[in-house]
Amino acid sequence: MTHPTQNSGRAPGHPGISPTWSSSAKEMVGCALGPSRIWFTVGGGIVNEVYYPRVDIPQIRDLGFIVADNHGFWVEVKRLDARELSQPDPGVPAVDVVHRHSRFTLQLRIVPDPVRDVLLIQVRLQGDDSLRPYLLLAPHLGGTGHDNLAATAYYRGRQVLWAEQGPFGLAIAAIGEHQRDAIEQASAGYVGASDGWQDFRHNGAMCWHYRSAGPGNVALMAALPQRTVVALGLASSKESAATLAISALLQPFDQAWQRQIDDWQAWHRRCTERRTPMDGLSEALRRQVRVSAMVLRSHQDKIYPGAMVASLSVPWGNRRDERGGYHLVWPRDLVECAVALLALGATDEAQNILRYLIATQHADGRWNQNQWLGGKAFWSGIQLDEAAFPVLLAETLNEQDALDGIEIGDMVRRALGFILRTGPATDQDRWEEDAGVSTFTLAVCIAALVAGAPTLDPPARDLALAVADYWNSRIEDWTLARDTALSRRFHVPGYYVRVAPNATITDEQAIHDALPIKNRAEDAAVPADQQVGVDFLQLVRFDLRRFDDPGILATLAVTDALLKADTPNGPAWHRYDGDGYGEHADGRAFDGTGIGRAWPLLSGERGHYELVAGKDPTPYLQAMAAMSGGAGMIPEQVWDGDDLPASGLVAGRPTGSAMPLAWAHAEFIKLVASRPLGTPFDRPRAVSLRYGGRAPRPDHCVWLQQAPIDRLRRGNRLLVVVHQAALVHWGVDGWHRIRENPTHDSGLGLHVAELDTRDLYPGQQVNFTLRYRRPDRWAGRDYVLTVGN
Repeated sequence: MTHPTQNSGRAPGHPGISPTWSSSAKEMVGCALGPSRIWFTVGGGIVNEVYYPRVDIPQIRDLGFIVADNHGFWVEVKRLDARELSQPDPGVPAVDVVHRHSRFTLQLRIVPDPVRDVLLIQVRLQGDDSLRPYLLLAPHLGGTGHDNLAATAYYRGRQVLWAEQGPFGLAIAAIGEHQRDAIEQASAGYVGASDGWQDFRHNGAMCWHYRSAGPGNVALMAALPQRTVVALGLASSKESAATLAISALLQPFDQAWQRQIDDWQAWHRRCTERRTPMDGLSEALRRQVRVSAMVLRSHQDKIYPGAMVASLSVPWGNRRDERGGYHLVWPRDLVECAVALLALGATDEAQNILRYLIATQHADGRWNQNQWLGGKAFWSGIQLDEAAFPVLLAETLNEQDALDGIEIGDMVRRALGFILRTGPATDQDRWEEDAGVSTFTLAVCIAALVAGAPTLDPPARDLALAVADYWNSRIEDWTLARDTALSRRFHVPGYYVRVAPNATITDEQAIHDALPIKNRAEDAAVPADQQVGVDFLQLVRFDLRRFDDPGILATLAVTDALLKADTPNGPAWHRYDGDGYGEHADGRAFDGTGIGRAWPLLSGERGHYELVAGKDPTPYLQAMAAMSGGAGMIPEQVWDGDDLPASGLVAGRPTGSAMPLAWAHAEFIKLVASRPLGTPFDRPRAVSLRYGGRAPRPDHCVWLQQAPIDRLRRGNRLLVVVHQAALVHWGVDGWHRIRENPTHDSGLGLHVAELDTRDLYPGQQVNFTLRYRRPDRWAGRDYVLTVGN
C-alpha cells in the first residue's frame, strides 16, 4: 500500500481547533521525591498531563501512542478498553500499563527521572514485525493550548521533537537498543487539521512530515521502533529541555525505575507504616492507605514547600481549556491535607504547610479564597472557614508537640481578629456558593477561637472565648428551622438548614427567606428553610453538639432521605438538595449548570459521625475505596443515576469531576487514623474540654458592629464590640438611667465595652449609641436590644 508523503516545511491548518485539557479521570498521579520538578498523571492508559516546574502549571495535554502497520491498520491505544495498570508496590508512583489488542501488546512503563526535569517512558511493543508505535504529543506549555510553537529538529546530531511558548520549552528524545537514536520519522502539525491523528485518519499511515507548526494549538508525532525509551524534558528553552532529555536517556531505564521504588518505599516506612494504625483493616484498605498517602505527597510543590494543589486535574477538562481548574491552593483543602499528613506521621510536610500558610496570610488576617502557589489570588471570595482552618492546623501541631519552633502567635492573632471582625456570617460557604450563616463555617470558626485563644494576650483571649461561647449558644437560633413543610413531611421538630440568610442573626424569621442555588439552569431561589445539606455534621465532629442531640438526629433523618445515594459501592451523599455542580441527567458534562452528584468525601464525614456515635466506621472506608477509579484515585463525585455506558457513567463510579481529589484522600486517611482513637483525629482538644458536645450558657451576649443583635438574655452582660475606639452612651427603656462606657482595645482590631445589664428583666430594653473618638463624631444611629428569658 502506497501513501503520498508531504514534506512541506510548515504545517497547514493554523491555528488548529479550540484546545481542551484531557479528561479528569486520572488513573494515577505521581512525582519523584528527589529534586526533579516533574509531576505526571495517567489516564486512558497514557500520560495525559505533566506539570513543571511547579505543581500548578500543566505543560502538556497528553502523550499517547498509535500502533500501526503501514498497511492501513492503526489503533490509538488510549481508546482500547483492554488495559492493565499496576505499580511495583502500592503507593509507589512508578506505573506499568499494558494495552492488549488481538494483534499486539503494548507495555508502557512510566517514571520520572529522580534528579532531572524529565519524564521517562519505556515502550515495549510485542506483535509482528510490521507493527510499530507512533508517539503523539499535544503541548500546552504555560498552561494553555494557545500560541504554542512546535517543530522537528536535530539537536547535537539527534532527532528531537520540541515546542516553545513564553518562558517554557519542551523536548522529546528517544533511544532504542544499543543507545541508538530512535526517532526516525517526525512531524509537527495543528490539532484537528494536520496533526498525527488526522494523518492516520486520512491516510491510514504516517504520511505527513511537516517540520513546524504554530503559533496555535499544535501537536507532534514520531515513529519509533518496537523497543524504545522516550524522554520528555521540560526547561526554560527547547534546547535546555533537549539537553535534559538526552542526559536522562544516558542511564539505564531500570536505574530510574528502581530509584523511584526505593525512595517511595523509604518515605512510606518513615510515615505510613510507622504512624498510621491499621490493625483490623483488610489488605485492600491497607493498600488504599498507602495510595492515599502517595496522592497527598504527590500534590505538594517543590519550589514552594508546603503548597499543595487541590487536584492534578481539571474537572471535565476534556471540555474546556480554562486556566486554574483545580491546579490551585485552597487554604481549607490545604489544612485538611496537612492534618492527614500529620496523622500519617509526615510531620515535616505538615510543618511546611503551616509555614506556607503563615507566609501567604494577608495583613488583615484572611487568606485568598484560592491562589496560585506563589500567593497571587485566583478567586477573591471570602470564606470565613478558610481564616479559621490555619489556626486549627497550628493548634493541632502544638497538641502533637510538633511546631518545631514555628512562631504562630501573630498568625493566630490576625486570623482570629479577622473572624471576629467578619463573622458569624460568611460571604461564601465551604462550597463557595452562598453568603449566610453556615453550621460548618460556624463550627470551624468557634473551634478556632477556642483553640487559638491561649496564644493571645488576656484582653484578646477573653474576647475570643466570649464570642465563641455566644456564637455556640446561638447556633440553633440562627440555623435550625422549625415548623416547616420539611419538618412536617419528615415528622421532626426542627433541622439545620444548609445556609441561613445573614438577616437571621437579628430576625429568626429570616430563615424562611429565599436563597439562590448556584449552577442551576432554572430560577433556583428557594426558601432557606427548604434547603438542607450535610454541613451540620461538623458540629458533632468538633464536639459542639453530641451525636444524639435532637437537632442532629432530626437533621440526619431529613438529609438521609433527601441526600443519601446508596450506590453499588456503598453509601455517599450529595452536598445539598438542588446542587447543580455535576453532569446533566443525560450524562452531558457540567457546563456551568447540571445536577450535583454524590461525594465520597462525604462518606468519610459520615464515617466520622458514626465513629463518634460508637459505631464501626469501616463500612465508610470500604465505600470510599470501592468508589475510587484507576489504581485507587478517589474522585470528587460518583455517578448515582442509571448507568450511561456511552458517557462512561456507571453507578458508584467516578464522574467527570476532579479525580483524584486530595481532600477526599485526606478524609480517608483521617478516618483511618480516627478509627482506633474512637474520636476524630482532627477534633481540637480545647474545644472538647470547653463544650463536651453541649451548647454553653454564656455570661455575655455579644453585639458586633457587623452583626448587631437585637435580643439580650436575662442575667447576661452585654459586650459592645466595634471596629474603632468609641464611647458607648446607653440607657434603659427609652434612655432612662443613662451611662457611658468607653471601649478598650482588645488587641484584635476591635474595641470592646462591657455593659452591666444583669439586673434587667424580660421585656426591658437597652438603648445605646456610639460616639467615635477619631474623628470625634456620633454614630448617627440608636440601637435597641430587648431582654428575653
